[in-house]
Amino acid sequence: MSVDVLSVAEEVEKQSVFVEELNQEMGKVIAGQKYMVDRMIIGLLANSHVLLEGVPGLAKTLACKTLATTIQAKYSRIQFTPDLLPADLIGTLIFNQKEQTFDPKLGPIFANIILADEINRAPAKVQSALLEAMQERQVTIGDRTYKLEDPFMVLATQNPLEQEGTYPLPEAQVDRFLFKLRIGYPLRDDEMKVLETMTSVRTPGGAMEDLPVPQPVVTPESIREARAVIDRIYMDDKIKTYILDLVGATRNPSGYRVQFRTHNGRALEQVIAVGASPRASIALVIASKAHAFLRHRGHVTPDDVKAIAADVLRHRIMTTYEAEAEEITPDHIVRQLLDQVEVP
Repeated sequence: MSVDVLSVAEEVEKQSVFVEELNQEMGKVIAGQKYMVDRMIIGLLANSHVLLEGVPGLAKTLACKTLATTIQAKYSRIQFTPDLLPADLIGTLIFNQKEQTFDPKLGPIFANIILADEINRAPAKVQSALLEAMQERQVTIGDRTYKLEDPFMVLATQNPLEQEGTYPLPEAQVDRFLFKLRIGYPLRDDEMKVLETMTSVRTPGGAMEDLPVPQPVVTPESIREARAVIDRIYMDDKIKTYILDLVGATRNPSGYRVQFRTHNGRALEQVIAVGASPRASIALVIASKAHAFLRHRGHVTPDDVKAIAADVLRHRIMTTYEAEAEEITPDHIVRQLLDQVEVP
């Protein structure tokens, strides 16, 4: 087994060289937001989707477009609005008068990286069409099914639900996202860099004409090769048990002796309405391996699990009305789990 781990470590070291190049190119455009960029790369390597939540103006859209540029991928931006139709997303059938046939006109979903901008402003039918694409990597137009690109990744931006015209996403769809990221404001020094480069009135949006242009440093084929290596990254059974304990504690906290430490001593069972599904366990395994890959390691450590636990679990834990009334969020719950569940 040790020989296998060593060989995987050497392969990871070789295959993960592009990570620094990718970060460097994205850093030409994105000031700060290291956390967001890292999680987007992990989502890409894990062959999954990422939901980004934050107020407008935090470079979410710019980061998605820049990532597509750096990996030489086909990029498609879809603005989700209340009047959007499924056909606007996946395509439709157009009648060919000359041939007397219905020909498919494929929609913008047929790309490598999809930016679903303001996803929580669209109606349920559109969300259902997107759900098939995210889960099955295919769409149905008429009586035919069409396979999507490989790699295929949905990067969805979401405004906080308190904003006007937003609606909660269906739980089944939210569960398909590997991560739900909470994007905060940049640090003061990073925001100063934004002021130095993005405050020209010469071009739309304030971007300067001489702003560095990110260069393609990775191909889709390289991403697929990296995924094969990530699958081989070693994870000890103790780490798998730790993951199962974390997820299990969201369903049965008392069975894992986890107490919620609040000023009123409320039990954890009283703040969790629904715990994380088995998809959360799968996501923790895959994302932990991808996180180790970004750190050029051929094995997973508990720190890898801890680093991505909140991003994997926050949208898979449903809190009770009592928790919402006391402003207890899934992030608070995850922090308690990480503090109290025994680490191998």
